[in-house]
Amino acid sequence: MSRPKPNPFRYFNSSPEVIRLAVMMYVRYPLSLRNVEDLLHERGIDICHDTVRFCWNRFGPLFAGEIRKRRVRAGNFSRWRWHVDEVFVKVNGELLYLWRAVDHEGEVLEFFVSKTRDKAAALKFLKRAMKRYGRPEFIVTDGLRCYGAAMREIGNLERREIGRWGNNRVENSHQPFRRREAAMLQFRRTTTLQKFVVVHSQIHNHFNSERHLDSRQIYKQRRSAALAEWRAVAA
Repeated sequence: MSRPKPNPFRYFNSSPEVIRLAVMMYVRYPLSLRNVEDLLHERGIDICHDTVRFCWNRFGPLFAGEIRKRRVRAGNFSRWRWHVDEVFVKVNGELLYLWRAVDHEGEVLEFFVSKTRDKAAALKFLKRAMKRYGRPEFIVTDGLRCYGAAMREIGNLERREIGRWGNNRVENSHQPFRRREAAMLQFRRTTTLQKFVVVHSQIHNHFNSERHLDSRQIYKQRRSAALAEWRAVAA
């Protein structure tokens, strides 16, 4: 007989609803810690910005892991076409590379932070993504040579596609993270960057809906369903 999981909210004075709301507001929207404190105060919730920081550090990975587990279990990701790209991120003045893989619908699949942008980093990133989600039919990249070298070693080179505008899907997926990065005044530690991008990607996936493709009524239904599922996370 399996033992029940311990309640993650025990020993905390704040209710689970307040903790979920604080984490969602800080991670999902480009708000600072003090912005979240002020918005919660307007709703009659009196917590300081340090509590908001503690909440997302403590419960953000927990919520993100639960969302990822549910999506993988339900098969809510695509193996048809992946888009892979990397961006520059500064951490305490040091230049790092943030690798990202998304599917053809814009769902973020995998993140990886590295100090180099070479074959070894690309190979490690692709192996991590394929181990978790399997091999896609096509992988769209830019003309960076390390992608070709890494995919040649994996034996996946014939599935690579390169196009001038073919990678706009992943380029657009960088924008929410860039907005959050600006609100946080950049990152000070590599571990904080790695933790935040994992949490941010899963919460962004959960609430992301291509609202321009659906009618207003369908969008409202999906938004309500996403919010109800979020409230049930780690319940």
